[in-house]
Amino acid sequence: MIVLNDNLTNEIKTHAKADYPYECCGIILGKIENSVKITLKLLPISNAKDEANRHNRFLITDAEFTKASIYALKNGYEILGFYHSHPDHPSAPSKYDLDHAWPFYSYIIVSVEKGEAKLLTSWELENDRTKFNQETIIKGE
Repeated sequence: MIVLNDNLTNEIKTHAKADYPYECCGIILGKIENSVKITLKLLPISNAKDEANRHNRFLITDAEFTKASIYALKNGYEILGFYHSHPDHPSAPSKYDLDHAWPFYSYIIVSVEKGEAKLLTSWELENDRTKFNQETIIKGE
C-alpha cells in the first residue's frame, strides 16, 4: 500500500500534462510505517531518453538517482519508488516497465489522453520479477 495525498497526485498529473506527448518521470520519497509507504515528496526528473523514444520510454540517469539518494538520506526520506506517465496509453505497466523495474519499489503510472492526465495507478513488481501487482493507493491528508 502507498499513501498519496491530493497535492502530490496533482503534482504528478501536472508534470504528466506538461511533458505530453512525452513520458514524464520522477522519484517518490517518503517513509515506511507498518509496511505502508507514505509519500511525502516528489522529485520530478527530466526524462533523459532520446527524443525519438521519449513518447513511450523514460530514463532516470544514474547521476539523477544518486543525487536523489543523497537528498533522501540528508532529509530523512527513503526512496519509495518512481512515477511516470503513459501518453495515450493505459496506466498499466508495459513489458518494457516489467523488464526494467526492481522489486519493493512502487511504480505510479498516470495515463495521459490527448494531453489530459486521467487514471493514476500504482504497481509493485513481484520478487521473482515475473509480474506486477496493482498496489492500493490510500488517499492521504
